[in-house]
Amino acid sequence: MAASTTRQRSFRLALGTLHLLDERAAEHGESSNALAQRLLDESLRLERHPLLRFREGGSGIRRPALAGTRLDVWQVIETLRDHDNDIKSTADYFAITPAQVRACVGYYADFQDEIDAYAAAEMDAAERERERWEREQRVLG
Repeated sequence: MAASTTRQRSFRLALGTLHLLDERAAEHGESSNALAQRLLDESLRLERHPLLRFREGGSGIRRPALAGTRLDVWQVIETLRDHDNDIKSTADYFAITPAQVRACVGYYADFQDEIDAYAAAEMDAAERERERWEREQRVLG
């Protein structure tokens, strides 16, 4: 999510907001600037895509997900592809609404490279886990 280039910009923030920012940054061991960048980036994305939220996975990477579900955007997109881009059948598969599928499609349209990278990383991790499980099964006989 981090921009490849940055530019200096100054903002005036309420003291209470600054205190919360510094406190939260310290809790997560990151700089206040890095946290402010991430929060601003995510907030701007959520303004455009209100049915989504960001959630942190076990790897520590924050990913866009469908609000009120355990579905990441990449999962909905992969399933949509598996259903020949049929929004209704994808919605039925997950027991969500077509509007929720469209929300994921809209986000994907804006951030395709990022979502494809999440999907590839998750599929690679799943493949490594499957291979590990198979090795364990061979040991167990």
